[in-house]
Amino acid sequence: MAQAVTELRHELGLGVKKIIEIINVNEDLPHISRSNYYDVYTREDKDQVHHDDVMKRIQEIYNEIKNRYVAPGYRRIRHILHREGYQINRKTVNRLMRKMGLYGYVMKRRHPYSSYQGDIKGRIKPDLIERKFFALRPNMKWYTDITEFNLKGKKLYLSPIIDGCGRDIVAYNISRHPNLKQVMSMLNDAFKANQALNGLIFHTDRGWQYQHKTYQHELAIRGIEQSMSRKGCSPDDGLMEG
Repeated sequence: MAQAVTELRHELGLGVKKIIEIINVNEDLPHISRSNYYDVYTREDKDQVHHDDVMKRIQEIYNEIKNRYVAPGYRRIRHILHREGYQINRKTVNRLMRKMGLYGYVMKRRHPYSSYQGDIKGRIKPDLIERKFFALRPNMKWYTDITEFNLKGKKLYLSPIIDGCGRDIVAYNISRHPNLKQVMSMLNDAFKANQALNGLIFHTDRGWQYQHKTYQHELAIRGIEQSMSRKGCSPDDGLMEG
């Protein structure tokens, strides 16, 4: 679990305290304290003893390639190390790079998670954004989606709301299950922090959660206009996809 916290820190750019608070309020996730987290990462670092030389070389290779191209992944670095005579497997290279905070450029799967289960008559909304994602002021255009992460063989689902003005994170939720409870919890957090939302356009794909009557009712009573991408057209949701 400590490793998952560390990876989420890199993904979300948040502090340990905030990540742990989010995890611990969710009954579906295993709990962890700050003291336990720091205990794991302040133990004697055996890698500094056994892999000191290779870690220095990994850092050098990473810097050399990143300055010329995009940040290299562990497979590319492992290939270079093998050519130089280092006997080290890809799992160790990957682990050492994560410990050093070195992350390569990875092309994400086009649809790591899809909540689309078909269109419900009367629940599909028109695309009011038409790929004009930018907003002149906050709370004019919001975007949301669910992204799947695989951490230590376990799946976690991140559901954020992004504001089209400045691309700020309005609210987010992390869960083991991409269910309606997760999405509604995210909405409640967003509504607590933002009271006047009449006229806001809230854009999503056609996921089943966004077609649910409970979700649509919560938007309607606040005067929020719901917008949806066209079927199977991910560029319509380009800001969230990016």
